Amino acid sequence: MAERRVNVGWAEGLHARPASIFVRAATATGVPVTIAKADGNPVNAASMLAVLGLGAQGGEEIVLASDADGSDAALDRLAKLVSEGLEELPETV
Repeated sequence: MAERRVNVGWAEGLHARPASIFVRAATATGVPVTIAKADGNPVNAASMLAVLGLGAQGGEEIVLASDADGSDAALDRLAKLVSEGLEELPETV
């Protein structure tokens, strides 16, 4: 299983707008991805309610994971999005 550990780059954490950006980006990757706090249980990264339920704060470490084909590229892109607090999924890493 591929995994990326990153710190949340959005000051407000994964709440409201940043969570919406992240969920849209996770869905756009086309591969199943999970997200979890470093010490928590993974949830579906394409579920807005699940991502909001994490309560991930700015600067907090999260774990992105997937075992699908092509997951390395998808996880790299999502990790960049989260760690840099970007407004959209980057086209390239």
